[in-house]
Amino acid sequence: MTAKRAVIVIAVIFVAYAVLLGWRGVLLIGTGDPVAVGLGAAVLVIPLVGLYLVWRELQFGRRTEALAQQLDHEGGLPVDDLPRRPSGRIDRTAADAAFARYQAEVEAAPEDWRAWFRLSTAYDAAGDRRRARAAMRTAITHHANS
Repeated sequence: MTAKRAVIVIAVIFVAYAVLLGWRGVLLIGTGDPVAVGLGAAVLVIPLVGLYLVWRELQFGRRTEALAQQLDHEGGLPVDDLPRRPSGRIDRTAADAAFARYQAEVEAAPEDWRAWFRLSTAYDAAGDRRRARAAMRTAITHHANS
């Protein structure tokens, strides 16, 4: 199963869950009992927050994919040629060397979304998902402003 299909399946399952949970909230509110109304309102908030978070993640993925396609079309997409350990993980020394190169690229051109995109892939290769996502958000912002 491709990643896109998996995301779609998970999103559909979550939406079904959110609808069922939301319906339970409506039923609780419909009882008129003050405690049940309070619980029902709280139960309605959970799927709304969840739907918002799922929507944000899908938007992030869509924008990331669009940047990757544009960078690939321009011939600037980083090649995944780093050596790997038997476990399949990227060799840390090689990832650190690639990271230094992409970090220097960002320092030389801090407004270039392409440099931020490549830095994001370097963070990801080094196993730092939080910084990879932050760098990708920066790339998305710079791309939108260019």
